[in-house]
Amino acid sequence: MKYFDINRYYAILLKEVIHMLRDRVTIGLVLGIPLIQMILFGFAINMNPKHLSTALIDFDRTLQTNFLVEKINNTNYFDMKYQNLSLDDAMTLMRKGRVQFIIEIPHNFTKKVYRGETPDILIITDGANPTSSAAAMEAIGKLKGIYNNYFATQSQTSVSKEPFNFVVHNKYNPENKTQNNIVPALAGVILTMTMVMVTSLVITREKEYGTMESLLATPVTSLEIILGKITPYIVVGYIQLLLIILFAKVIFGITILGSITLLLIATFPFIVANLLVGITFSTVAATQLQAMQMTFFFFLPSILLSGFMFPFDGMPEWAQVVGNILPLTHYLNIVREILLKGGGLFDILSSIYPLLIFMVVVSFVALKRYKNTI
Repeated sequence: MKYFDINRYYAILLKEVIHMLRDRVTIGLVLGIPLIQMILFGFAINMNPKHLSTALIDFDRTLQTNFLVEKINNTNYFDMKYQNLSLDDAMTLMRKGRVQFIIEIPHNFTKKVYRGETPDILIITDGANPTSSAAAMEAIGKLKGIYNNYFATQSQTSVSKEPFNFVVHNKYNPENKTQNNIVPALAGVILTMTMVMVTSLVITREKEYGTMESLLATPVTSLEIILGKITPYIVVGYIQLLLIILFAKVIFGITILGSITLLLIATFPFIVANLLVGITFSTVAATQLQAMQMTFFFFLPSILLSGFMFPFDGMPEWAQVVGNILPLTHYLNIVREILLKGGGLFDILSSIYPLLIFMVVVSFVALKRYKNTI
């Protein structure tokens, strides 16, 4: 019977430490992933976003409504980027995802307050873009008392305790169902995870199994190898997308307003871009474990900075810059625009361009990295 020997234990320990220190990629990932998590969760994630893009439609335009608009701005939750618009123009901005709120002050608002008629101020929120608007609604609700005191001082007459009402309309998701926001966006999250993961193992597996040398002995070019390896997974990606759409319609009862054909066309650069990211990782990684770690290294910022889990508008400017580089951010805009808002080709062009640029850049990097690997 063998007994525990401290010397043998020390020898094995020393061997593993030396091997670990030589594996710089793994060390970088092991230290980098916790660091990224702390930075993202500590600085980038904000569940109480402020300065949300807002379109103002003021049909009254009096001193009293100007005072009210100023106080709305002072809450820091609303950023009046667009003013003096028609309702149609404001709705177009919301459909394109450029504004989170539309505030409409009706005609003769001030006169109705004088008469004690309690007029309504309409607030339209973008229900297809998940954001923490509860705090904004709570803040704006407190303005009634401030406005009441101001109005009473200006007119030297008493007004009703409720000078006006805020009527909130949740556009594109009137029932405020969480599934309407989450399920369509899951298409992008699932495709990102699976497409990057499967192709990140492709070349790494060839190197581990020793079949890379046999592949290099053939007259096949780098471009032919990469295209041949990613094409089957393009089909797999489309199958996943169609299954998600089917489940969203049948199981979750989500009303699909846009063209499925347009979504399939717009999905192509997104799938290819993620597959090429995985190919690039597989050329860098020495083992399949490293390839999996790199996949997580890419997937974590994608899911946290894309606006899928946390409000995009609530992130600091540097985090939004990083998020706009990631393909998932733009694909989520495409999915929500088509499925939930019924948008057309011209409505999603601003989101397709970044995907195409990302795809071209990653294609160049993947080809260069693969040639270096050879």
